[in-house]
Amino acid sequence: LNPGWLALAEGNALEDPWVGASEDMYTRSVSPEAAPDKPTEIVIDFVKGDAVAIDGVKMSPATLLTKLNELGGANGIGRLDLVESRFVGMKSRGVYETPGGTILLTAHRGIESITLDRCEMHLKDEMMPRYAEL
Repeated sequence: LNPGWLALAEGNALEDPWVGASEDMYTRSVSPEAAPDKPTEIVIDFVKGDAVAIDGVKMSPATLLTKLNELGGANGIGRLDLVESRFVGMKSRGVYETPGGTILLTAHRGIESITLDRCEMHLKDEMMPRYAEL
């Protein structure tokens, strides 16, 4: 995985599902409680489905993701505490942080909601996990 996409913590205390993730596990984001009380609004420009600019400033993909990670992290966006089924068949709990990825996914789904019809959206959602398993 590209290190810009996410940060991950696994094991130790997280092996107990009754133990919450400690704040020191998060390295890219403030807690939602520590985030600003006012929203930070941005505009992401897309060309042919790819994000190319923030607030009209064109950026490389890496720079754009870095900027979204900074903006999202400062606003407590992108924290996930989940249990997943690994390829080898075991369950594993992890704490993920992907502020920029969360913003991009949300923005892209917003575009899809106004450009895809219901059948296309269902087909896309059905094909995504299959494609990920390839």
